Amino acid sequence: MHIKGTTILAVKHKGKITVAGDGQVTLETTILKRGARKVRRLYNNEIIVGFAGATADAFTLFDRFDQKLEQYNGNLLRAAVELTKDWRTDRVLRHLEALMIAVSKDYSLIISGNGDVIEADDDVMAIGSGGPYAQAAARALVRHSNMTSTEIAKEAMKIAAEICIYTNDRITVEEIDVEAATKGEKNSKDKG
Repeated sequence: MHIKGTTILAVKHKGKITVAGDGQVTLETTILKRGARKVRRLYNNEIIVGFAGATADAFTLFDRFDQKLEQYNGNLLRAAVELTKDWRTDRVLRHLEALMIAVSKDYSLIISGNGDVIEADDDVMAIGSGGPYAQAAARALVRHSNMTSTEIAKEAMKIAAEICIYTNDRITVEEIDVEAATKGEKNSKDKG
């Protein structure tokens, strides 16, 4: 599925995971909105999700995914698998055209309506029309710079915006501090 109209990028680097998304909403050859928020936090701010695709479809999926995360106590992988099952079999959901990136301290996934739940091979993944440009830029910056994950995500998104006509430079960024989340989890287990 090739989704036009956005770029979502996830970068895991130096103990943090950053998800960035541009703000452009495009209808055919017209920019309808420049400041859309395509990246959101779910499940007690522990999961970050970004979407590429039709806006109404994405909101439906955000809502359904949030319900799955609640149902499975924030288990991202299980919730993603269950969402894709519904997405493929539900009469309404199976017509939704979107892709999602979902990250937690433990997983970085691409989720599609084709039933795909794909874990990243490396610490960079991207979706949407500008995804390949953002992903290439981020990989180069991870390998050849001393930047943080957020700095890399912002710079890679700017580069994608310079190349992809469906991507702009109004970037929303959300970050998870993996080390802090892991320490917090360990501390709560030690107290219990």
